[in-house]
Amino acid sequence: MAVSGLGLPTRLILTPGQAADSPQAEALIDGLATEVVVADKGYDSRAVVEAIESRGAKAVIPSLRNRKIQRPYDRDRYRDRNLVERFWHKAKQYRRVATRYDKTAKNFLGFVHVASIMILLR
Repeated sequence: MAVSGLGLPTRLILTPGQAADSPQAEALIDGLATEVVVADKGYDSRAVVEAIESRGAKAVIPSLRNRKIQRPYDRDRYRDRNLVERFWHKAKQYRRVATRYDKTAKNFLGFVHVASIMILLR
């Protein structure tokens, strides 16, 4: 999920529940016009940071604790990382998204899009 600086949804890629989100990071930022990409430590990999910087954006991702060379990051901007979680909180106010009644991923994604539209219209 990619959100704007205001917490409004811009892009969503649905993955299986057991899959990690970081492999989808490059697809999420591809084509987005942004100056800064804020993400948590789960996205700390050389490939993700290089993909962000190759698009002319600044990566605000803290390094994992076990990284030998800690990469500096903007702590003030990093505080905005919870915008995605706040979006999901708003989306889960719609019961069909929160309880995942849909049997297929396609139908669930459709209703997440409907919830996103409702959030955008507020």
